[in-house]
Amino acid sequence: MQILKSVIGRKILMAITGQCMVLFAIVHVLGNSSIFMGPNGGLINAYAEHLHAFPPLVWVFRVVMLVLLCIHVFYGITLTLENSAATPANYAVKRHLKANFASENMIWTGLIMLAFIIFHILHFTVKLSSLGVAEGTDALGRADVGTMVITAFHNAGYAAIYIVAMIALFLHVSHGFQSFFQTVGLNNDRTQCCFTGIGKLVAFIVAIGFISIPALILCRFI
Repeated sequence: MQILKSVIGRKILMAITGQCMVLFAIVHVLGNSSIFMGPNGGLINAYAEHLHAFPPLVWVFRVVMLVLLCIHVFYGITLTLENSAATPANYAVKRHLKANFASENMIWTGLIMLAFIIFHILHFTVKLSSLGVAEGTDALGRADVGTMVITAFHNAGYAAIYIVAMIALFLHVSHGFQSFFQTVGLNNDRTQCCFTGIGKLVAFIVAIGFISIPALILCRFI
């Protein structure tokens, strides 16, 4: 494809797939927040039941998200390596003067998120017994997701993994959001502050939404 032959084309593809995953994260945190409703997080059981009511649709969605993730990760790594090899040392010094911690460490926060996604799937989707997942059913015969999540996050180690990963998510999204507009040519000196602020706000809300779940469970508020 022609778009893959140019650096800007690959950056646009990476930016678009990244924004798709940000939208997924927003929807995901809204759904997960249902654990705060009902006794012992009971409402999340109804949410999970409706979510998996149509298995073929669920698997199509999973495949699409996997493809988006693979594209984003592949071009994120290759573009980082290309930039590292092509950027002269003196230019790198000038570039870093305008950089911040989030922008300088996008590759590392991205890799942390990749490792976390793999762990998260093994933990709550595959439900490896070695990770101490407590499976069961509630009074209505539904999968007791609420108890599973609460039991998992009573373990300080698991809660810490999720919290650290969400800090990485905040850093990655806060820079990636405004980078998307830069990549597609919608960002300039007048809009830079606006997109940067919106990106940080979106990243903060999503990260805090996710962090609040293990944090409140660990502190026995749920």
